[in-house]
Amino acid sequence: MNYTRRSILGAAAALAGTAPFPSFAQAAWPAKPVRFVVPFAPGGSSEIVARSAAAELTKTLGQSVFVDNKPGASGNIAMAEAARADDQHTIILGHIGTLAVNPYMYEKIPYDANKDFKPVSLLAKVPSLYVVHPSVPAKNLAEFVALAKSKPGRLNYGSAGTGSAGHLAFEYLKITAGIFLLHIPYKGTGPQLTDLLSGRLDAASVGASAILQHIKAGKLRCIATGSTQRLPQLPDVPTVAEQGFPGFEMTQWYGMLAPASMAQAHIDKLSSETMKAMKSAASIERLAQDAAQPVGGTPAQFAQFIAQEQKRWKMVVERAKIRPE
Repeated sequence: MNYTRRSILGAAAALAGTAPFPSFAQAAWPAKPVRFVVPFAPGGSSEIVARSAAAELTKTLGQSVFVDNKPGASGNIAMAEAARADDQHTIILGHIGTLAVNPYMYEKIPYDANKDFKPVSLLAKVPSLYVVHPSVPAKNLAEFVALAKSKPGRLNYGSAGTGSAGHLAFEYLKITAGIFLLHIPYKGTGPQLTDLLSGRLDAASVGASAILQHIKAGKLRCIATGSTQRLPQLPDVPTVAEQGFPGFEMTQWYGMLAPASMAQAHIDKLSSETMKAMKSAASIERLAQDAAQPVGGTPAQFAQFIAQEQKRWKMVVERAKIRPE
């Protein structure tokens, strides 16, 4: 059979219109701005970590990455919305509450933490700080525990919401120290801090990122850190472990997830760029100012970490009998 130049070019053109070219499609992603959903109100550690990652990714992905706060229902609303997103340009901030607590706290939730999402990378860990309003007559954890035992149920503590990291941190302390305080949940760290700073709340456990400035200004008193070692920013504040509870550790953690519908090629690219972003000098410097520790890591490493945390916090949820309000 004889092939003319025109017939060959015509056939090539026809094939070009129908044959897939994965490498070209992968190279073009993202094709528009990426929405980074944060399941909580502005003002907490979650937003600080998310905005740090978004700022660095915007530099390398060729498209802007913008943070979209979607608070409500302990993160369930945002998680359910992100799980259904199929635009290939929606990602979400996963954390201890939405991934390791809600699946055991709720009888039914509108998403499956393990099936509806693909882990991208662990972003950062933030030490939990135990603080009281200056009007509370306790200078350290021992005095606070003694005060709580002398007035069972009369002291209160606030959190960013039922099942939030702050809720877990204080319930963990309550179990460990054998004390009882009234829990008052809020819709985000921002509203909680408003009442804590005004004295309407007695105590709270909040990520270091969100409250260091208030501690240094004398508006809050830090009685203990949940980290394994003292923080450079608060060298005079002992850890919980140092104050009579060996082995105690409580840090908040935040990671990036994508809907299960996102193409694996996009996940791989996003993970690679995210690891670079969290290890960048800018991220390290930015997060260090708020005592946050950048981590990074592969999707497989993050998946393994989530599984370990789910096992750990399932026990706390069951023992503390944490249930949605």
